[in-house]
Amino acid sequence: MNTPSEDYHALLARHDAMRLRRRILSPTGTDDGARRAERPQAYDGTADQQLILDCLPLVGPLEGLIDDLYRALFERHPYLRSLFPESMAFQQAHLVEIFRHLIGNLHRTDDMIGRFVQLGRDHRKLGVRPAHFEAFETALLEALRMRAGSRWTALLEDAWLRMLRLAVSAMVKGADEAIAEPSSWNATVTAHELRAPDLAVLRVRPHEPYAFTAGQYASLESPLLEQAWRPYYLARAPHPDGELEFHVRARGAGGVSDALVHHAREGDTVRLGAPRGRLALPGHTPSADVLLIASGTGWAAMKALLQQVDAERSRAYRVRLLLDGGADEGMYDAAYLDSFRRGRSWLTVLPPTGPLTDQELRTLCGVPGRSSGNLVRQHVFLALAPEVSAPDATGAVSDRLAAAGIPAACVHHDSTGSVPVVGPGRDAVAGALETSFTEMTPSSTRTGLLSA
Repeated sequence: MNTPSEDYHALLARHDAMRLRRRILSPTGTDDGARRAERPQAYDGTADQQLILDCLPLVGPLEGLIDDLYRALFERHPYLRSLFPESMAFQQAHLVEIFRHLIGNLHRTDDMIGRFVQLGRDHRKLGVRPAHFEAFETALLEALRMRAGSRWTALLEDAWLRMLRLAVSAMVKGADEAIAEPSSWNATVTAHELRAPDLAVLRVRPHEPYAFTAGQYASLESPLLEQAWRPYYLARAPHPDGELEFHVRARGAGGVSDALVHHAREGDTVRLGAPRGRLALPGHTPSADVLLIASGTGWAAMKALLQQVDAERSRAYRVRLLLDGGADEGMYDAAYLDSFRRGRSWLTVLPPTGPLTDQELRTLCGVPGRSSGNLVRQHVFLALAPEVSAPDATGAVSDRLAAAGIPAACVHHDSTGSVPVVGPGRDAVAGALETSFTEMTPSSTRTGLLSA
């Protein structure tokens, strides 16, 4: 006899099969739900953004609102608890960041929708379905009303609902677009090597083909912590043997990283999410100058990119690599790098350095002088690991590169988890968010290579 969990997941599988069948049989290739999600929405979120910002003191702090939301959700729908990890700490912190991004970018509707389309694709591996969003909405409204009390108004509720439903419609669209793709992949651990007491290099082999691009990352789930996922860069370019490599540093919090470093063994099975990320080599030119900047386990992304450059011999790259292992530790993969750099004249490994001045940064990036009419040909790739860099280091380095004259289109990095607020009203929005939300990462970590 099947368990309730098995019956539930079988129902989800049948649900996906029916949606896929409707898409195949539909003349347009999409089902009704997908067509509704694709319809353009004439919505300017600026006014709702201001209303929501004004009411944050009534319902904040956001961490408390999230606590009340999940309490209401699990009291009304106990079966949904199985979709979440045993410890809710990371999930709650993650939802804080999602709301920060949503509120902070509500005046930039198109960009915000793109982020949540991707989020919808990623949530498929958790078993999330449209009906779950309805339960989430009900729980959020209950939490908002309870915290605001008599000061809650229909005007505020409408603003929160419009914001939430816009995000949900984008997530449903993302899930529908990916319905024919696997939501996750099982993989076997083929090697586990400790490079330091808190750092391991893992090799895994997916049970099914896993297509990705050098520079991307994947989320991993350990069997010891079901429904808890953490992203790690793929430290190996695509290879005929299909094996993947990950560099994982334990954080001492008993989470996924600790489980993978201290408890994973050869033969274990882990789950992989779909590959994501924006660290891809420029594909529109036959040659390019590339500067790779990494700290800590951010080296993993650069290792894959270097392998990809080496494989693409038809394209001429000039690559410089700047690494920072941290104040008190060496480069954990130094033997590989020393061997790789031999005989590859296109690669220059720069020595570690302290904070760079603006002029040194301009020189490093090959930016011509202000009187020069030359164009910048440099592509810069950033992967700054949080264990050796400040929480806002990637954003700070990006800002300095822009100030040094590197076009934004030539600076490649993945999201740092902070709220990218730009456009009209940026200072007011950012100020309100900083007043209402606390930082999740200790400020004791240093900024790193490119700090002012």
